[in-house]
Amino acid sequence: MLETIWFLLWGVLWAIYFVLDGYDLGIGTLIPFLGKSDRDRRVMLNSMGPFWDGNEVWLITAGGVTFAAFPKAYAVMFSGLYTPLMLLLLALIIRGVSLEFRHQVESRVWRGFWDWGATIGSFLPALLLGVAFANIFMGLPLDENGVFQGDLRTLLNPYGLAGGVLFVLLFVMHGALWLTVKSEGDLQHRAARLARRIWPVLVAVVGLFVVLTLFYNTKLLFNYLCNPLMFILLAVPVVALVLLRRQIGRKDWWYAWGLSAVVIAGLTLFGVVGLYPAILPSSIAPEYSITVTNAASSTLTLSIMLGVALIFVPVVAAYQFWLYRTFSHKVTDKELDQHGAY
Repeated sequence: MLETIWFLLWGVLWAIYFVLDGYDLGIGTLIPFLGKSDRDRRVMLNSMGPFWDGNEVWLITAGGVTFAAFPKAYAVMFSGLYTPLMLLLLALIIRGVSLEFRHQVESRVWRGFWDWGATIGSFLPALLLGVAFANIFMGLPLDENGVFQGDLRTLLNPYGLAGGVLFVLLFVMHGALWLTVKSEGDLQHRAARLARRIWPVLVAVVGLFVVLTLFYNTKLLFNYLCNPLMFILLAVPVVALVLLRRQIGRKDWWYAWGLSAVVIAGLTLFGVVGLYPAILPSSIAPEYSITVTNAASSTLTLSIMLGVALIFVPVVAAYQFWLYRTFSHKVTDKELDQHGAY
């Protein structure tokens, strides 16, 4: 029972991370496309300025839960997926450094260099996260000892790359909608126009990913076929995706961004629940899979962790809620003139 609870919490933590850091990664990716001037780029960076490092806390939390609740899964994941995870870590470091270094020197060349650092450090994590999770959904070539029988090229298959493109589009849409909330004038109009153009492409890629899920004969739909009522988990993000286009047309930006968050969280949870009871399914043989049963920590460890999580996770969530309420206003010239602004 505790193993299942922690598996669901693990999925929820990843969903929260994708929702919160997803728009940061999307905005960073969009810098070359929407940042027509230095002021535009500063507005884009300051729209996520108070939030981005706090959003990454959920990535650390999800990784920490994997380590503490499912140590075997953590060991297999960080050995088999070592190269993409190290690239992910390096890209996130580059993004953080770029954001902090950009405003230190008044130079067009200096700022341009770090703008590209922020773009690369945002695009790569989005792509790599999508590739990694798509391969997990499809199943990794794990042998009886949990050893990954492949390399980075193994992960760069059509299904994995489709997952990468899907994540990039989800995050870019999410980021563009966040800019419509936080900006004004021409930048807001361009972000809104981009969101409208991305929507049909996103719908097409979601459809392609579903087709590939069936084509590659993944086990992602097995739990749902056994219990069709569970398909409501898929219905929620699908309905949200349809409503999203209407809210973009109505220019109801907060509502649209909220629907985008529902799409990301819903698709994430749909995939995680589809994995159960596997955490890292094996494509070689089902009995080689890393599951909630053979990967879990002791009952005592899981019980203590649950008590700690019930206390501190709401505290972190409450703090972030306060942070978003406090900085919910649009980025203004006055804010850009403040010391320490990006």
